[in-house]
Amino acid sequence: MKRYFCIVSGIVQGVGFRHFCTMAAFKHQISGTVRNMSNGLVEIQAQGTPEQFNDFIQEIQLGNRFIKIDNISIKEIPVLNNETKFKALYY
Repeated sequence: MKRYFCIVSGIVQGVGFRHFCTMAAFKHQISGTVRNMSNGLVEIQAQGTPEQFNDFIQEIQLGNRFIKIDNISIKEIPVLNNETKFKALYY
């Protein structure tokens, strides 16, 4: 199990990207969070096996007809042992 901190840039706000991430996380059994940042970027914290995470990232990079990813920066961070769900944060 690993946890990753990601910053996503591109057309990722106002296009359903948080919901898209939540559905992809459910599909790939990823826990964590996704939230919009005030600077137009999106922050994702995702936890799962490296294979699950890679499948999740590949899916969100494809986007849909509204979402366009320009870049995803990824770094590994400490695992949260009691986390079981993926949530979109709205604040």
